Amino acid sequence: MAVAADPPILALRGVSKRFGAVRALTRVDLDLQAGEVVALVGDNGAGKSTLIKSVAGIHPFDEGEVRFDGEPVRITHPKDAADLGIEVVYQDLALADNLDVVQNMYLGRERHKALGVLDEESMERSARETMTALAVTTLGSVRQVVAGLSGGQRQSVAVAKAVMWNSRVVILDEPTAALGVAQTHQVLQLVRRLGDRGLAVLLVSHNLHDVFEVADRIAVLRLGQKVADLRADATSQQEVVEAITAGELADAAGTEVDAS
Repeated sequence: MAVAADPPILALRGVSKRFGAVRALTRVDLDLQAGEVVALVGDNGAGKSTLIKSVAGIHPFDEGEVRFDGEPVRITHPKDAADLGIEVVYQDLALADNLDVVQNMYLGRERHKALGVLDEESMERSARETMTALAVTTLGSVRQVVAGLSGGQRQSVAVAKAVMWNSRVVILDEPTAALGVAQTHQVLQLVRRLGDRGLAVLLVSHNLHDVFEVADRIAVLRLGQKVADLRADATSQQEVVEAITAGELADAAGTEVDAS
């Protein structure tokens, strides 16, 4: 886990987001340290989706400050986030079923030799190295077509795709949703390894059992406001549930539009 004195890789200070007259986020503070897995939890409509989409540059924040390595930055487009090293793995994974693992990992970022010929050997080697570094052992070959993979294998491919581009912050949106017990265990191990490799990880999840298995810290959103920020080893599921359902709001007028 990150040393508390280290500057956060990503720091949000007083960020807010409106959709017309509706406030989706109200003055939220959040820090992500290197080597730390932070779980972001909250009921449907709490603001989780809005927050991660704003960090990703899809819905830029209206107010507040974003700092990266202690320096103020502006994220107004997904490319801004990617250039900083922020990658988001959404629940739909955004994988092309008709392509193999290598082709998915390099989709839109293909390597070429002279005369525009694809450098298949180099891409396959790097894909295998990334899978090996993440200890993904469930794939028989990086040349398997994604359509034939299990849910856990697909999630592993999506995460590997996110971390192979010099990523420093990885945001995972409900990575264990709809997975079986064994596949969930595999994905949670992968999440923990991301933190062990020094990445800052934001895990969005409804499953508190999964959260307590891998998270170092738990941030709770309620009606667009952060109502708790708890160390996982110093709290309980009951305390987190109480914060989700009845956490004290600084501004009772806060509401959320983009349900998560």
